[in-house]
Amino acid sequence: MIFKVFYQENRFEVPVRENTKSLYVEASTEREVRQHLKDRNYNIEFVQLLEGSHLEYEQASQNFEVESIN
Repeated sequence: MIFKVFYQENRFEVPVRENTKSLYVEASTEREVRQHLKDRNYNIEFVQLLEGSHLEYEQASQNFEVESIN
């Protein structure tokens, strides 16, 4: 499954919508995604499962690069 992670780069700053970034991670569960990213200094706002037409839409983006946990 592919998850889209919305995050702020610095865990200690107040979240600002304009500074929100996203990345894509291939994992079995949301818990695996959070475990994979825990060593980074990210303030994770939301982890969203992508599937169906939403996944197809995201894959069409030129910024679509997936990190694999394997």
